[in-house]
Amino acid sequence: MENQCIEYKSVWRDEYLKWLCGFANANGGVLYIGKNDNGETIGVKDAKKLLEELPNKIRTTMGMVADVSLETENQKDYVIVEIQPYPSPISYHGKYYLRSGATNQELTGNALDEFILRKQGKTWDSVPVPYVKAEDFDRDAFRLFRQKAISSGRLTKEDVNISDIELFESLSLTENDYLKRAAILTFHQRPTKWFLGAYVKIGYFRTNADLVYQDEINGSVLSMPDKVIDLIYTKYLKGYIHYEGLQRIDKYPVPKGALREAILNAIVHRDYSTGIPIQIKIYDDKIIIYNDGILPDNWDINDLLNAHRSRPHNPFIANIFFRSGQIESWGRGIDRIEEECQRFETESPTFKSKGCDVITTFQWDKKDYVRINEENNIINGENGTINGTINGTINGTIKQKNNAINQQDTVKNKILKIIKKDENIPLNEIIKKIGKSRRTTMRYLDILKKENKIEYYGARKTGGYRIIKEEVKITE
Repeated sequence: MENQCIEYKSVWRDEYLKWLCGFANANGGVLYIGKNDNGETIGVKDAKKLLEELPNKIRTTMGMVADVSLETENQKDYVIVEIQPYPSPISYHGKYYLRSGATNQELTGNALDEFILRKQGKTWDSVPVPYVKAEDFDRDAFRLFRQKAISSGRLTKEDVNISDIELFESLSLTENDYLKRAAILTFHQRPTKWFLGAYVKIGYFRTNADLVYQDEINGSVLSMPDKVIDLIYTKYLKGYIHYEGLQRIDKYPVPKGALREAILNAIVHRDYSTGIPIQIKIYDDKIIIYNDGILPDNWDINDLLNAHRSRPHNPFIANIFFRSGQIESWGRGIDRIEEECQRFETESPTFKSKGCDVITTFQWDKKDYVRINEENNIINGENGTINGTINGTINGTIKQKNNAINQQDTVKNKILKIIKKDENIPLNEIIKKIGKSRRTTMRYLDILKKENKIEYYGARKTGGYRIIKEEVKITE
């Protein structure tokens, strides 16, 4: 099968030199001439002539040396052209091609700029910018960085008790007498003066076509996560109120920690060369984050969602956020989002890569969420506790708590019966059978796990629950 490093062609055409160019600019590869798309040998005419001509064509058109050999299978000749990866960019008739998966792509615009920088050992955020000096910067971002770096323990007071230009140098943000793009983005008060899309746009929508109001977050990229989170949770999202004893708790449909991590991922890893801002659309039942992002070579969205090492698109920007304690450096951003959602018993977001967009969607059922909070109040006897304390109706409070306990026992017993009958039953079926919301069901399952009555087995997304105490009493 054709893949990143293998291509089959039944005959030779000179336009296939583009494929060899693509191999050289990627990880190298092998072109088989005389094989069909399934890799079956069908033979090629004039194989010996190709053996003589191809090395010269490759060298004169692209300046490359290729290993060209002749093989025979079932008395049919085929030619193998092997290309090694080249450290410098290779062009064919002035155009650049790159092998990606089983396709060959022509590089243009921002993608070509990024490719050439990478071949030179540089990244977009490492390019120096002339005529910008440290004294042109406001002090706010420097104070914020020093404060966060010290409080996180990533740097000491002695590390940051230096001048601003020395701080730039310690973070590798200078090259000769110039500051790098990463320095301007993260510390300058107006990075949009150089990079048009270096801001975040937030909008509240009733429908896709009905924008109610919107805001823009500008300033240093380092300060943006705090500003975005504060604005979303004070203006755009409604907290649902419940009580724990006498303490009022405002609960949101998306945990702050999870949304903050998603916004940090968008800010740190985005492609700033496009000039398009990060866009956050907020509806009554979902938040969608649109971000111009470039996945690492040969990655798709599944690679991003599975375990992987950190491969930041903007390593200098990522280092600043790491030193300030805002991100890790282990490629665990998405895991942390999911862990936070599980901790608060909310739905994990979905991730999608479409064109140049990486799209993160947090979704919830607004009506269900209101009902969940009502159920929580009943389960914990919270409303009864408050009313009983205020009105002195102690007996009513006790009765309500007893009702809540009885309700818990009834639901827990129902879940135990369901699991005992079928230990392979999916979570969605458990939810359907007990008639509760997903979050409420997860709450009861957690209670049963803490009581050491059930356990979770298997992979996170494909496993199930089983009873671990055979003596567990299940009321029929």
